[in-house]
Amino acid sequence: SPQQHQQHQHQQQQQPRSDLSLGCQLLGMNCADPTEFALSWPSFCERGGLTDVHADGWGLAYYQGSSLRQFHDVEAASSSALAQFLGTQPIETRNMLAHIRYATAGEVDLANVHPFSREMWGIN
Repeated sequence: SPQQHQQHQHQQQQQPRSDLSLGCQLLGMNCADPTEFALSWPSFCERGGLTDVHADGWGLAYYQGSSLRQFHDVEAASSSALAQFLGTQPIETRNMLAHIRYATAGEVDLANVHPFSREMWGIN
């Protein structure tokens, strides 16, 4: 919601940014058989703002069959309704990549939330 986004921006302004080069954090999965990632997802989301400083957005990409599914949000993963909803779904995939962001450079904006995708030769 716009109110939650404003609260997040206010919290972000209050949190001191260090000179440390903290990278974003990733969760990846590559399996021979379709596997449900819901067991790892809640703990990863907690690191996105609750138990760690990576509260500047999150993203998830996975293949469902041959189709790419992507979800992105500027809210902290730990408080994002979308992230929590996805954690309740029985999503099975062979390939998944998730990202939680700590904005050391660039705005807190969907344009800066990974994973990015591109199309080449008509293939995602």
